[in-house]
Amino acid sequence: MDSQDLQVLAAVRRWRAEGHRAALVTVAQTWGSAPRPAGAWMALRDDGRVQGSVSGGCIEDDMIARMLDGRIGGSQPFVLTYGVTREEANRFGLPCGGTLELVVEPAPDHALLTDLAARLEGGQLVRREVELASGQVRIFDACRGEALQWDGQRLSTIHGPHWRLLIIGAGQISRYLAQMAQALDYAVTLCDPREEYSVEWDVPGAPLVAGMPDDVVIAMAPDPHSAIVALTHDPKLDDMALLEALKSPAFYVGALGSRVNNAARKARLLEYFDLSEDEVGRLHGPVGLHIGSRTPPEIAVSILAEMTAVKNGVSVARPEPANPASAGCGVR
Repeated sequence: MDSQDLQVLAAVRRWRAEGHRAALVTVAQTWGSAPRPAGAWMALRDDGRVQGSVSGGCIEDDMIARMLDGRIGGSQPFVLTYGVTREEANRFGLPCGGTLELVVEPAPDHALLTDLAARLEGGQLVRREVELASGQVRIFDACRGEALQWDGQRLSTIHGPHWRLLIIGAGQISRYLAQMAQALDYAVTLCDPREEYSVEWDVPGAPLVAGMPDDVVIAMAPDPHSAIVALTHDPKLDDMALLEALKSPAFYVGALGSRVNNAARKARLLEYFDLSEDEVGRLHGPVGLHIGSRTPPEIAVSILAEMTAVKNGVSVARPEPANPASAGCGVR
């Protein structure tokens, strides 16, 4: 599964190769309840075809009309603003008086887009700068933690895997979780020292590291943009990862297992290892949201849903089952 950025880039490059003109549109800034966040991309072809989005649809319709009647043309980037008045906000479906400021590039440089696509396909984090006055576009290596910047004349956007996910264990759940996480722009790494499991790992773009879990976590150097999920269901391996992960600034640490197993794991971590109650309290276990999931893909959905909630600062309650003893392994 390609990231949204790669999908937009692929469309622009394909359209250009077919002889079409294509524009790039980026959400530079929002006010109020805008439908799409700053940094969202859309590609717009000369015949009105689109890839990506900058709103819920009405703004896209207006921009298609602008493309078809020639108002989006030339080569100089420019700014379009939607929703300045309440009447316009209602017209374009922007709730609560929301406003969008868009940077439109009518003729993006094809060679630079090819370079950007190659870097993203290689898993790099990239900063792209657009100067409105000169029309110059430049591409740089980016660092984790950098964010979009817009001062009205220069737009700097970050592309690539903003978030990292380390999965411990090369089982079925891990396969689905890795692919789903990639769709959300996570750079995914898989750790499993067990050859009988790891030899069959073949998820594209998710490299396998065969080292011991604690060493792999340390080498990863987790930061607040990192998540670590232990899915081996083998305490000898999962606990090794958790020992280091729970001491790190990773925003999410989870482990597979039933409520009973999770309670025993927390007690074990507190009694035998150098972890505080606050550190052990960071563990999400049983991993994932309680959505009644039973199959590997459903469990992967529940894990990624909880990761997303934590990443976005949303508090999620954990309901207790009617019969706690019946809560099985990984059933969410």
